[in-house]
Amino acid sequence: MSLSIFTYLLGPLENNTYVVADDDTMETAIIDPSFESETILDDVRAKGLKLTRIWLTHAHFDHFVGVGPINANLPIPLPVGLHSGDFELWRQGGGAANFGLRIQPLEEPVIHFYHGQILKLGKSRFEVRHTPGHTRGHVVFYVEDAALAFCGDVIFHRSIGRTDLAGGDQIALLRSIQTQILTLPPETRLLSGHGPETTVGEESAENPFLDHLA
Repeated sequence: MSLSIFTYLLGPLENNTYVVADDDTMETAIIDPSFESETILDDVRAKGLKLTRIWLTHAHFDHFVGVGPINANLPIPLPVGLHSGDFELWRQGGGAANFGLRIQPLEEPVIHFYHGQILKLGKSRFEVRHTPGHTRGHVVFYVEDAALAFCGDVIFHRSIGRTDLAGGDQIALLRSIQTQILTLPPETRLLSGHGPETTVGEESAENPFLDHLA
């Protein structure tokens, strides 16, 4: 089993949108499509990838605003996955109104994530880990065989997710990091929603927000 991961830095908030492909079958998922995500479609086609689904770590607008434009440019819309804890945030436009933006209403996600769920992409397996705190329904996608996790806005290089928006809870966030991130092997790569990648070991040792958790 092997994965190819392509990272696109998109939009005014410099989101990391990930395109993840199983090398054996070329089945491909888009994780957290942000602004201008439709611009990556030509690149995806040029690589011969087969887009099959969209997975969202959470429902803040900058992590799903690309869903509509992507599906508008495809003959068959891709199914979207989200944890039910973030459905209300999704219905409210992901908090975009707080930033003076309006997100066009979208159909509700049809893939409902839950803690411990195993998602399959070709021969590759992704474990869903519920990590509330940044939002109520935030999840992380952990790939044990590849020693990596797509961790959205839970943890960043030397930082952690903000908790001052609707659904935020700092105690819950730190508990999620302690139980769902720092328990992973130290070599596990952390691919965040913003900023450079890091590892569990690096953040356990160097992240100033986690001093009392290490």
